[in-house]
Amino acid sequence: MSATPISTIFLSPMRVNFHSHNNKSSFSCPTTTTTALSSYSSSLNHSFSSQRKSDKKFTVFASNEIVNAPKSGVVFEPFEELKNDAFVVPVAPHVSLARQRYSDKCETAINEQINVEYNVSYVYHAMFAYFDRDNIALKGLAKFFRESSEEERGHAEKLIKYQNIRGGNVKLHSIIFPPSEFAHAEKGDALYAMELALSLEKLTNEKLLSLHSVAECNNDPQMADFIESEFLTEQVEAIKKIAEYVAQLRMVGKGHGVWHFDQMLLHEGDAAL
Repeated sequence: MSATPISTIFLSPMRVNFHSHNNKSSFSCPTTTTTALSSYSSSLNHSFSSQRKSDKKFTVFASNEIVNAPKSGVVFEPFEELKNDAFVVPVAPHVSLARQRYSDKCETAINEQINVEYNVSYVYHAMFAYFDRDNIALKGLAKFFRESSEEERGHAEKLIKYQNIRGGNVKLHSIIFPPSEFAHAEKGDALYAMELALSLEKLTNEKLLSLHSVAECNNDPQMADFIESEFLTEQVEAIKKIAEYVAQLRMVGKGHGVWHFDQMLLHEGDAAL
């Protein structure tokens, strides 16, 4: 390969190679326009002059040769990585196309939580039916437990939707037969039912925390984030709210105060409307 005068660099686009005989290292820079290269050359001339003072073996040459050196240090090579079996799109009709990094343990845990939410909803629905009787007639408590039942059923449906998003199969389990009577000679039916509701909310929270642990143990950060953002905060707020109701019912006893408490629940939210 013949050397080209340094002035040729400024006349046509090419690649300039700089070699040092001492450390045998090289670097290259593509040339594009006369203006850009003139500026680049000025800075190089300064470094070259200082280099020549200490090392007479430093040489500079230009070449019209296109350098096609292989790339190194490439992090992402999609077509190579797609050869991994994990990215093969399944063809079997019974296999989910969307499923990715979703373990069987996570799938099973979601189905169990769906069952928890439906069971709690069923108990609340039984409480709604009890307080809505004509001989009980505590309409505020009936309203509260009806809304609570709908909320828990909504949680179950949210989990069903999530199961489908991740490519799992929803499997509904049996629902336990709830009690239909909530009368209590010592506490009264209102306090007894509200304490039962508080225990159910704490139990549900424990089940959600266990579900979150399953996600963490199976390295599923998206599922863990889903449980945190959609359930955990709401759950602890519900526990606080019902705990306050229990405290208030303990203060008013079984008499006329229960009716006032019931009226408070009945008209709760009316002011906001």
